[in-house]
Amino acid sequence: MSIWGKVITALKGAGNEVGEAIADSNALRILDQEIREASDQLQQSKTQLAGIMAKQKLSAQKCTELKGKVAEYEGYAIKALEQGDEALATDVATKIADYEAQLNSEQEMESSFTNSVASLKKAIVDAEANLRRLKQQVDTVKATESVQKAQAACAAKHSGVNSKMATATDSLERIKQRQAERAAQMEAASELSGDSAESDLQSKLKAAGITKSDSDASSVLERLKAKQ
Repeated sequence: MSIWGKVITALKGAGNEVGEAIADSNALRILDQEIREASDQLQQSKTQLAGIMAKQKLSAQKCTELKGKVAEYEGYAIKALEQGDEALATDVATKIADYEAQLNSEQEMESSFTNSVASLKKAIVDAEANLRRLKQQVDTVKATESVQKAQAACAAKHSGVNSKMATATDSLERIKQRQAERAAQMEAASELSGDSAESDLQSKLKAAGITKSDSDASSVLERLKAKQ
């Protein structure tokens, strides 16, 4: 395959992926539209069925009328024969044959309408049952989709909370660290201040001629006893 053939194939593949992605993202909307179209077609079928049933009814009435005409003219033919008028009986017989031909044609049409009505009624009943089941399944799919979206939102929110908690914990630890460092600095400063005060006191004692030996407790007691 040439490089251009591969490019065309890749573009076709990308187009199919985009088409599938659009179809997936709009699956429920597409499904709702398909159900609406199926419902419209079902309604059209019912309208057509009503029209065929009307024609079947008219055809049945026509058959009844033709049967009545045949019976009526058969009576005329019998009376003509009883009167010995064979010519009239022949004319009546011709008319009866015409009515019977019309009756046969109308009965075939009425039978066709009857079969069509029965077939369409069964198809409509089956279609209604299928559409009802499909709508129930769609309701279930929509409910599942809503629950999954809610779960995804909760999961995302929970993840965000955990992330914020982790960040807050890090911030708290940094604050504690700074406070500990500040406390250590203040303690060190206090110790330095104490050392400075001690140094000043030692200087004053030295200036007064008081040494460490003079300040010893045993030496002080001995001096007190000598004075007594």
